[in-house]
Amino acid sequence: MKRIAVVGIQGVPAKYGGFETLVENIIGDNCSPDVSYTIYCSAKDYEERMKHYKGARLKYVPLFHANGSQSTPYDILSMLRCVKDYDVVLILGVSGCLFLPIFRLLCRKKIIVNIDGLEHRRAKWGRFAKWFLRTSEAMAVRFADVVIADNKGIQDYVTETYGKPSELIAYGGDHAMRSVPQERQDAILAQYGVKRYDYAITVCRIEPENNCHVTLEAFAKSGKELVFIGNWKNSTYGENLLVRYNQVKNIHMLESVYDLDVLYTLRSNAGAYVHGHSAGGTNPSLVEAMFFGRPIIAYDVVYNRETTFGRAYYFSGVEDMTALLSQPSLDGSEMRRLAEEHYTWRRIAAQYEGLY
Repeated sequence: MKRIAVVGIQGVPAKYGGFETLVENIIGDNCSPDVSYTIYCSAKDYEERMKHYKGARLKYVPLFHANGSQSTPYDILSMLRCVKDYDVVLILGVSGCLFLPIFRLLCRKKIIVNIDGLEHRRAKWGRFAKWFLRTSEAMAVRFADVVIADNKGIQDYVTETYGKPSELIAYGGDHAMRSVPQERQDAILAQYGVKRYDYAITVCRIEPENNCHVTLEAFAKSGKELVFIGNWKNSTYGENLLVRYNQVKNIHMLESVYDLDVLYTLRSNAGAYVHGHSAGGTNPSLVEAMFFGRPIIAYDVVYNRETTFGRAYYFSGVEDMTALLSQPSLDGSEMRRLAEEHYTWRRIAAQYEGLY
């Protein structure tokens, strides 16, 4: 029995982001009986503190939230709590990895770090934060026994920057699939005022690096129907876009949707999926979208091309996207086949277990 400690996430059940969804899906039914997980969770982020979930043991770290400015001390405290009793420590993200040289002295077990998507390149960080994240990333790559890259573009970056090999493991996306009765789907589409296959959809955090402004301008120019789901009121950037485009008749700007039936219906009945992310590695939302088998219009960066195996449609600006939207038909038939071949959670869970 391999005993695995997982640190660096808010916790499970997943209610935040990509790493939480990863852990949610490599435990439970996708987990081998030869692997035992202990997940370190933020006590401040969970009112209900279960001892076990999907066969994994849960331990709660006090004092800090898992995200934002408290993520670094939270990760460090989590590491200190798993120095003993485990065969492998799996660290997700680099926030606390400035501490890794010391942790390496304390912990003689295998340390695996998933470095995520080059966090220090994100536009939202200031100079100090970028330096801190870049230094933490360097410590992660140097002191981990195994480095995981979630995308070929990230893997190449690790090789070129640090001269160190890394393991390529992406994300799964089949958890996005569910069964919703047709009558319920019809009612949801009517509620949001859209017709099956007659609109495009995009779901993302409203940040400049996700090119939300590009997508909105292109659809405003083209007159094509768009459903855009995001956290519009969390930033000045989002609020300004909401003011500018919320009255455009063909654009539906929705706040984050947590009803999974509604989210599934809007995604599965869309005519196309627009993915504007320009930073990061394998974006979970793109992998999930591939399972719906719809045409994908993605921002033209190496990470998105690698994820979609070069079979999507790519844009770099408003003109590119407007031209794509004017085409009479786009083909997404390859997307689902590629997703089922490469991005199922059972496959991803087995790849992690192979590293342990």
